[in-house]
Amino acid sequence: MRRHRTAAGILLAVGALFTSGLVGAGTADAASPHTASGQSVPARTVSEAEQHTSRSYWTAERMRGAPSLDLLLTPQAVKQLRTPADSGPTTTVEPTAAPASFPQAGAAWTGDGAVVKTSGRVFFTFQGRTASCSGNAVTSRNASTVITAGHCVKYQGSWHTNWIFVPAYSNGSAPYGQWSATELLTTPQWEASEDINHDVAAAVVAPLDGRTLTSVVGAQGIQFNGGYNKPMYAFGFPAAAPYDGTKLIYCSGNSSRDFLFTRDHSLGCNMTGGSSGGPWFTGFSEAAGTGLQVSVNSFGYTFLPNRMFGPYFGNEAKALYDEAQAA
Repeated sequence: MRRHRTAAGILLAVGALFTSGLVGAGTADAASPHTASGQSVPARTVSEAEQHTSRSYWTAERMRGAPSLDLLLTPQAVKQLRTPADSGPTTTVEPTAAPASFPQAGAAWTGDGAVVKTSGRVFFTFQGRTASCSGNAVTSRNASTVITAGHCVKYQGSWHTNWIFVPAYSNGSAPYGQWSATELLTTPQWEASEDINHDVAAAVVAPLDGRTLTSVVGAQGIQFNGGYNKPMYAFGFPAAAPYDGTKLIYCSGNSSRDFLFTRDHSLGCNMTGGSSGGPWFTGFSEAAGTGLQVSVNSFGYTFLPNRMFGPYFGNEAKALYDEAQAA
């Protein structure tokens, strides 16, 4: 998640929910547009050689050692966020019935259920440095689709390399293996201008030991155009203080629509760098650990340190998902 600050012209410091350290970057394959639902979906196909390199590259030590990327950003990372013309009116949260645990601003998930296995940490190299995000396995025709944030596959004009998904990550261990990407996809809006309203991405991962991802770890449902102002659960692997990337963290509470500059979801949450791309669920069952994914951890404002924002899954996100699950 990136933390933004306001200033004249609404200048925003682009920073964080992903983490990073030093390494050599891999060579990116050429990106090619795909077509889904009448919309061009930017994608990068990953070669088999890079897939093999990715799996061997990510040792337990490297996974544990990734610091927060926002500590490495330079003044050139400052950009302007333009208020969308179709932001719409401010909305308020209607009181709704919620589990007894509501609200939860950020704590280790001590429950069990499907979310423990479907969510995981994402690792990649970004402009010569190691980095991490979060992601989640969703139901799909290819049984191999991971949903994450747009900046977790492409950032500052560059597609990430050495990309892997580690479900149920725990302090350097990969109990269900490291799943290397065969294809990375994002929305046209994120690819063109890093539009924060469309900070969504998908990865298709290769089979491991002859099995597909969701046949091993299961999958969460996904929903599009589901509306605003609902009880939500958000999950991720924040790696910046006060967290260290070793545990699955969650927040819960009643969500609202961003009343400032975007049309995104808003939730009380103190997750930090590394949790970007982690799933937001509606209709979440604490007992079963299942829900419908409707967003991902994306960004925050520096003057609202305990709120997190995630993109609304509309038609653009559905086109992305449709293309990914067909790959």
